[in-house]
Amino acid sequence: MQISINGRLVSADEAGIGLSDRGFTLGDGLFETIAVHEGRILRLEAHLARLRAGLETLRLPLGLRDLDLTTRLLSLVSVNDLREGSLRLTITRGQGPRGLLPPDPTMPTVIITASPWAGRKTSISAVIASSTRRNEYSPLSRIKALGYLDNILALIEAQERRAEDALLLNGAGHVACASAANLFAMVNGVLQTPPLADGVLPGVVRAQIISEHKAVERSLTADELYRADEIILSNALGVRSVVRLDDRIIGSGEPGPLVQELARALEFPQTRAASA
Repeated sequence: MQISINGRLVSADEAGIGLSDRGFTLGDGLFETIAVHEGRILRLEAHLARLRAGLETLRLPLGLRDLDLTTRLLSLVSVNDLREGSLRLTITRGQGPRGLLPPDPTMPTVIITASPWAGRKTSISAVIASSTRRNEYSPLSRIKALGYLDNILALIEAQERRAEDALLLNGAGHVACASAANLFAMVNGVLQTPPLADGVLPGVVRAQIISEHKAVERSLTADELYRADEIILSNALGVRSVVRLDDRIIGSGEPGPLVQELARALEFPQTRAASA
């Protein structure tokens, strides 16, 4: 696979960044994961808009236009002949001396990697994480910041409890998200999802589902999820069902009709596998 580093295409074996890059030393940066389906980059405009909002939050100046980023992304799709898969666009604050304050001037590092579609389970078990919580007061909860250790700890806990994902509560005890996905629940016939104020990442696919399927934003508790007819996790790479939560069967214990409808409507690679 070829990789784009600051606009230069190199092989994965030759790729690298400096040891003083703040993305490596401090997690100072952000990223976007973007789906590619039939050679097309999906929802690119929305991803770039969220990227710009995140850069503004981090006060990280980037002297590249959206057109420049789009050109680099398309070039990587072309050179790797990527038909089904994903792109990861990572931007760090670049090289810097020891210390926390950003260097002046800032010279960001821009890295784009490509991955072919590997497939994944469309129905999973999950647990409510007890080892960590989502900080709804942090501005980082609403951007794709590089630091994902809370999410990693939650996922490790899920593995230790023989589950495949973890749902994170926030400080108030409301459900916020999964380890790397937004959450929807069909409760009493109404599709619901936690609001951004509960520490929720403004997911690109989440926004589309809310708009097209009239989902209601409201705080959710674990007890409400236990009684849900469907629990659906969404991110840039697809949707999948939580069919067991904390050893409780959700709905029928099988993927429900809504998740299958969403997979088809949102053009994810899993659509063909689900219908095959």
